[in-house]
Amino acid sequence: MEQRKSIPSMVKDPKLIEKRREQIIEAAVELFISKGFHKTTTREISRASGFSIGTLYEYIESKEDVLYLVCDAIHAGVEKGLQEVLVNGVSGAIMLEAAIEGFLRVMDQMQDRVLLIYQEIKSLPRETMRYVLAKEEEITGFFEEILHRGRRDGSLQIDENSVKLMAHNIVVLGEMWTFRRWSLRKDYTLEEFTKMQTSLILRELTDK
Repeated sequence: MEQRKSIPSMVKDPKLIEKRREQIIEAAVELFISKGFHKTTTREISRASGFSIGTLYEYIESKEDVLYLVCDAIHAGVEKGLQEVLVNGVSGAIMLEAAIEGFLRVMDQMQDRVLLIYQEIKSLPRETMRYVLAKEEEITGFFEEILHRGRRDGSLQIDENSVKLMAHNIVVLGEMWTFRRWSLRKDYTLEEFTKMQTSLILRELTDK
């Protein structure tokens, strides 16, 4: 697993750093979505955050640091939504159904932010980009874990060699709601899309 980037701060109070960086993230997300990363200035970010450009640089060193913090916060939000569906004492199949529903709900709630990652990740330094991409793989690994659980308890019929690919397929199906929303929303509600995709996946994994 790639190491999380440590962003230096001139401030020593961890709680204050967290609070100020949350303000920076929320302000930057809206600006990056509306204007794009390259057209957004640090001065605009500081103004939208509610403090001076000097104060901004007490918490970050560059605009790339802000983009990294944004990407990290988005992944944390996705992971939190997925962790909430992990329940002990249920079969892998039941957990998978709940996980797909939860993942699609998070994709719907965070669609602009998820799209932002894929649009702007190329602007990050190479080492930082590797960390962000590794976080993407962690999300895929979440579904791998559920598929393995279903294999062990017999509720899902999938061979070992197909687990990773199926996990990737599920993540791509979830992200499709973000990337193809301009078309999908013409024909499906989120609930309809979720029900149909879940049915297709479980049919593939339980009817063999």
